[in-house]
Amino acid sequence: METLLQNLQSIHPLSVALVTYLQNHLKCRQIDKRDYLLKAGHICRNIYFIEKGLFRCFYLKGNVEVCSWFMKQGDVIASVLSFFNQTPSYESIQAVEESVVHYIEHRELEYIYRNFPEFNYVGRVLVQKYYMLSEQRLYSLRMQRGMERYDFLMQHHSDLILRVPAKYLASYLGISEAHLSVIKSRP
Repeated sequence: METLLQNLQSIHPLSVALVTYLQNHLKCRQIDKRDYLLKAGHICRNIYFIEKGLFRCFYLKGNVEVCSWFMKQGDVIASVLSFFNQTPSYESIQAVEESVVHYIEHRELEYIYRNFPEFNYVGRVLVQKYYMLSEQRLYSLRMQRGMERYDFLMQHHSDLILRVPAKYLASYLGISEAHLSVIKSRP
């Protein structure tokens, strides 16, 4: 939990009262590899901070799993539409590695926003960060070829190349596993 509190404090100083509230209300959970934080069709009731590990978010297109993002230690994760609207999710969140998360429920986060104004700044900064990542992802899918998407991933998130199974990585890049193999074998 200390890592989470340090990350939040690095965005904006937190009051002693807020730190105490978080220490008393944040829950911790260990997630086994391949276990789910969320399954499609369920409501995302929690927002999670990844202390350790790696997760993938995916949805089904027909019978094919399409990976839409990966989140790792230091990231905050939730099914955005489901969490903020408290509606069923179209996507699933699954552990790719043994993981540890800290989490808080939607209603508790709303309480924090109402009662600890400094956290509104923290929330805005986090939303901006993930919105910009989402925009980068959309640009990449619309405007870049598979090789360019792979090169961007290598430049900015090279650790994922080693940590994520090829079938998930290929799906995320919007290419086949065979094409991914060809790209990886380039000189």
